Amino acid sequence: MPDVMRIREDFPILQKVREEDNKPLIYFDNTATSLTPVVVTETILEYYHNYGVNIHRGIYNLSKIASEEYENAHDIVAKFIGATDRTELAFTKNTTEAINIVAFGLEWSPGDEIIISAMEHHSNFVPWQIIRDRFHVKLKFIPVKDDYKLDIEYLENNITKNTKLVAITHVSNVLGTINPVKEIGKIAHDNGSMFLVDGAQSTPHMPVNVKDIGCDFFAFSGHKMLGPTGTGGLYISSDVIDKVNPYQYGGGMISSVTFEKSEWGEMPWRFEAGTPNIAGGIGLAAAVKYLEKIGMNWVRSHEKELIKRLVNGVSEIPNVETYGTTDFEHRGGILPFNVKGLDAHEVALYLDQLGNVAVRSGLHCAQPLHNILKVSATVRASLYIYNTKEEVDTFVDLLNEIATSFGQE
Repeated sequence: MPDVMRIREDFPILQKVREEDNKPLIYFDNTATSLTPVVVTETILEYYHNYGVNIHRGIYNLSKIASEEYENAHDIVAKFIGATDRTELAFTKNTTEAINIVAFGLEWSPGDEIIISAMEHHSNFVPWQIIRDRFHVKLKFIPVKDDYKLDIEYLENNITKNTKLVAITHVSNVLGTINPVKEIGKIAHDNGSMFLVDGAQSTPHMPVNVKDIGCDFFAFSGHKMLGPTGTGGLYISSDVIDKVNPYQYGGGMISSVTFEKSEWGEMPWRFEAGTPNIAGGIGLAAAVKYLEKIGMNWVRSHEKELIKRLVNGVSEIPNVETYGTTDFEHRGGILPFNVKGLDAHEVALYLDQLGNVAVRSGLHCAQPLHNILKVSATVRASLYIYNTKEEVDTFVDLLNEIATSFGQE
């Protein structure tokens, strides 16, 4: 079983203390961006120092090495999410770009329908609004029930033969709700619809298998799973690859160009126009290998243990309101909350100033969901592999102090 204290040694930022008060960093903003282990930064440096040239452009040895490493990185990441190989996985700069590739790569007609949920991140919300307005398609929203789970019955009753796509987040980036994507995918496919999963919050935190889920598209970000910023991926099932057109054009994504026409290259290169983030892709593969060594089942188990402890501790604090299901089998390591009488940003600032605790405050790119919760913002604490029980207990004690000293009944 992995040792959390040993894992923490791989993250230099966690070894530092704040000079003015000698407090170590408690990093609880993992839903936004994870920290980066040494092995990932060393892998990136190795590329730049030893074979940092372009790919698929030269026949000399260094270009061959770079090309092979970049191609192998696709295979490593593809295997991690259960895809067949690189022919089903394009590298992107993040989840947002991956979803936009699908949104603007599919062909839309007036009368088409798209179904998303009310708990979506703006990355899986705004593109579909643009598609709705630009192509005159209908956009439907699966409601969030009082237990913070999706109303699957609504989907069953409102999907039609005109529903071209269902696009759902695997794990809510605000509530931590783990949605039944396999069940949702079956409903979509039984009605002739394609199915997209936003895996930004699931890929780093639990075992993921796109074939088992049965999705047509799966989008995720590297910077949330120990990888470099500006990296991510888009799985496209081989069954639907010909339904998605590239939406960026130029070098690297073509098989041939004449004065009359151009033809696109094979997957994944047709979706990676221009010189890609070579170092980032190779670094992402290093992050995947690190997670595989730890074991994704352990990652999920560790976070489940921590979130139970965190939710139970915070729920006992006066003046604090928490949101999210208490069904921990269907909840990730995310806790949104508010302190009565305090603005969410004030709470985050107190946590930082008094305890060197990093959390996120605001709308978390999910404003419609906050409107449903009837709050203007929330504070969000989110956990990952290097967080400890002791950090959770310290956080609970500090929040109790803040809520008692500054909150209102």
